[in-house]
Formats: sequence, structure tokens, C-alpha cells
Amino acid sequence: MGKEVKISSVPMHEVSHCLSVGNKANGFYTNHHLGGIKYLTLYPENGKVKTVLVNMGKAVLTPADIPMKAEGESFINKPIEVLGSEVYITAVSMGNPHAVTYVDDVMSLDLEKIGPAFENHPIFPERVNTEFIKVLDSHTIQMRVWERGSGETWACGTGACAAAVASVKNGYFKNGEEITVKLRGGDLFITYSTDGTVLMRGAAETVFTGEIDI
Repeated sequence: MGKEVKISSVPMHEVSHCLSVGNKANGFYTNHHLGGIKYLTLYPENGKVKTVLVNMGKAVLTPADIPMKAEGESFINKPIEVLGSEVYITAVSMGNPHAVTYVDDVMSLDLEKIGPAFENHPIFPERVNTEFIKVLDSHTIQMRVWERGSGETWACGTGACAAAVASVKNGYFKNGEEITVKLRGGDLFITYSTDGTVLMRGAAETVFTGEIDI
């Protein structure tokens, strides 16, 4: 049996797109999660939502609140041991826990092997989502993500937000600049504001339609 998650930003885009089908193609909406309330602004084109801007709230950096078993006010670019090797991570919560690590080649990673080792690391008592990042240029990163309980997924909005926050904290980008996050499922555009708020912008597109009996 599955378990309710605190937050998932992908369904927020899905709901936003469904609103456009119901002729509610613009405006401001709230979305309620266990991880808190998120605020969505819909931008229509030809009567349908094409872009969604989500205020994801403030990033959490304090280890006790992520949660993780570590002291101090943050866990930025610090080592943990994974599969016998020392790996540097930055820990962020966007309503769910994330570990962000930087690599030279995102696409060559064997995530089926290393993903579970990160996910179940004892430093994270509630397990963790892990983002593997390569910085491409002054405003772009490439990312693959291993989600706790799901494995590799092609898109993760909270993961993209965590990756952007970590990249600012590690000195790759500045607060207030929009960062392009290239995922296997498409691009997201993240801004880590100076007040700690994270904004996520992305497209809303129909992938398929169907019916199900409940």
C-alpha cells in the first residue's frame, strides 16, 4: 500500500492544466499539501494554461528540520559516506528532504545502484530524495533525480528547487537569478529569492487523456 507524501509539485502542474480544460484558464490558486500551502499563478494562451508559476515557500536548511542527523545551522557541501566513498552533499528541504550532489557526467550514472544507497542513508531518518547535478553554464544545470520510494523519475519540481537553492548556496549562482534546470522530462525555471522564497516556473502540457472507474 502506498503512503501519502507531504508534497509533490508535479501534480500541481497537472491540476493547473486541468483547470484550463474546465475553462478556468487564468488566475491565482492555492494548493494544499501535508507540506503546506503552495500558491499558483496560471498564465493562459489561447484559452488554455501554458505556463504555471508556483510559490514553493521558503527552503529549509537547518538539519534538524530537514530532517537529518547532523548538528549546526546547515549542511552545505559536507561529506557523507556512500558505498564506501566520500561524497559531498548539500541538504535542503522543500517540504520534503533532498540531498544535492555535483557530478562531472549526469547521464553516465548508474542510478539503480547508487540511488538506493543515498535514499536509505542513515543520516536521513525519513529517507531522502537525491539530485545529481552538473553545472552547464552561468544560469543552467542538468539534473537527474532519485526519489525516495519511486526510484528515478523524469521530473521533480521540489528536487529542481532544492538543486537551485543548493547551487546558490555553493556559489554557482546568485539569489534572485532565474536558473534553468534541465531534467529528463523537460526544463523548469527556478528563482531562489533573497528572502529565501523559491519560485518555480514551468510549462503545462497535455500528455494523454483517459477515463478510470473509481
